[in-house]
Amino acid sequence: MKILHVIRTVDPRYGGPVAGVFSSAEVWARHGHERNVACLDMIDEPWVLQSPVKTFALGLGSPLYVALRKILPWLRYGYSPHLTRWLKVNARNYDAIIVNGLWNYASYGSWRVLHQLDVPYFVFTHGMLDPWFNKAYPTKTFFKNIFWRLFEHRVLRDARGVMFTCEEERQLARESFVPYTAREHVVGYGTRDVDGDPRAQIAAFTNLIRDAKTRKLILFLGRIHPKKGIDLLIEAFARNTDDLADFDLVIAGPDDIGWQYQLKTLANELGVSHRVYWPGMLSGGAKWGAIRLAEFLVLPSHQENFGIVVAEAMALSKPVLITNKVNIWREIEADHAGLVVNDDVESIAAGLRKMCAHSPEQRESMAYSARECFRKRYDLERNSMDLLRLLEQLSAPGPNSNGILR
Repeated sequence: MKILHVIRTVDPRYGGPVAGVFSSAEVWARHGHERNVACLDMIDEPWVLQSPVKTFALGLGSPLYVALRKILPWLRYGYSPHLTRWLKVNARNYDAIIVNGLWNYASYGSWRVLHQLDVPYFVFTHGMLDPWFNKAYPTKTFFKNIFWRLFEHRVLRDARGVMFTCEEERQLARESFVPYTAREHVVGYGTRDVDGDPRAQIAAFTNLIRDAKTRKLILFLGRIHPKKGIDLLIEAFARNTDDLADFDLVIAGPDDIGWQYQLKTLANELGVSHRVYWPGMLSGGAKWGAIRLAEFLVLPSHQENFGIVVAEAMALSKPVLITNKVNIWREIEADHAGLVVNDDVESIAAGLRKMCAHSPEQRESMAYSARECFRKRYDLERNSMDLLRLLEQLSAPGPNSNGILR
């Protein structure tokens, strides 16, 4: 099959959706299938130039547009007439088109063209219909409700299939906006298994943190963003300074909104700044080295559609401490691959104490369970091919109502 992904950006700082597109592209290519990407980035953006997948950058790039984009909501939404023009010419060159995400012009602009063509298109919501956002951002939700009723609900309604990466995401999506009509499918998701030289990867990470070799490490890996609950993690860690005397905390990830300064101030006020490390965004060997060296990964999010980093940690036999707002928490709990807590300071603090107090035998057992959970549920090699077979089935001529229609 020849498949096109449409996505707002291929900037790797935007995490899971971009990583999923690139990772599965390699799997499909090895089986003779082609995957291209159309995005709303500008053509000279570094992440476009470095994209591992053939990418068509269709964003507007004039100096005036760049200036206006900072102040006009419609432009921040990513509007570009190039997207619809390009799709009208090229959409029929593909067997299927996957629209990644909502609430930007990549989704609505795609619908404007695709619902009129005979090319089947599918939507991955990537957690963007989680009702948590409605509570956390009520002003945005007011405008989203208007836009949903006028336009966005049509993107799901007319899609051949709407894909969710776990059952929890599917259930939550139904609670956010009305009207809601979608041919729902829960599909496998995950990450590639990790290879490379473990010693070189660990060395790449320890070169960034002076005490990494001498301390036990608790690792957070992800965007520095309020929804990730990092402030709760720092407070929880500070409550346990005596119980966690042998442990330090690593908070690694990009900071696009300037929140890291406030978090560093919080750590200083709580007296733990000397035990919290900030290596920035980790990639390549340094990222895998950080996971290999950590005792466990912690993801204290208020909302997390999937948490690709959770699967990455389990691929390296690392147990995880996550909140029950990470949508794959039921699977993690069922497989004994980690510990699930509420997204509040007291619960996270208790979770840290329990994880750090495990005996060597308990650690070994949980590490084995984590690896088995990855192998069984989140191995991208198998899940990518399962998704491909589903797309082939749903793209075939004739009725395609296999999904749950809501």
